Amino acid sequence: MGRKGAETRDRLLDATQELVEDAGYFGTGLNQVLAASGAPRGSLYFHFPGGKDQLVAESVRRAGRAVGETLAGQAAERDVPTTEFVADVLRALGDRLAESGWRKGCPVATVALETAAANDPLQKACSEVYDSWEAELRARLADRPDADDLAVTVLALIEGALLLARAHRDRRPLDAVGRQLAALLG
Repeated sequence: MGRKGAETRDRLLDATQELVEDAGYFGTGLNQVLAASGAPRGSLYFHFPGGKDQLVAESVRRAGRAVGETLAGQAAERDVPTTEFVADVLRALGDRLAESGWRKGCPVATVALETAAANDPLQKACSEVYDSWEAELRARLADRPDADDLAVTVLALIEGALLLARAHRDRRPLDAVGRQLAALLG
């Protein structure tokens, strides 16, 4: 694929992520994606012959990789205490959420909540992303005998805090979860 084709594909994925995070899977239409990306209709089906489901699945995976890279980068800093690592993750996600006007929580959660029960390809994409994030957390917690369970717990608490913070338009749930995770991990 040439540079122009890659740029068009990236614009379609960027627009999809923005729209899905804001309005959800069912609130995002292909015409909106085309308008937001500036891409011609033919490009959409050229790059994503599977239509909306393929586009959203790839968008979820791409967003998941971005968050995973952040986790991996922070996890690589082994000298930082785990409590500080988790506090940094919560702060970064909270900043992203607040700066977006409470519109951008988790780039995966909305799709997972709306589609996981009935759409196997999207469920698989969401599951893969969550698995990768759990793996990064497990790597950070590898010295603990309960690392597997603890990675799931930390991720679930972060996801829940993001949902509550978005619903309340307030950072307090993130702060509360941060304090509780510090006690749990400390």
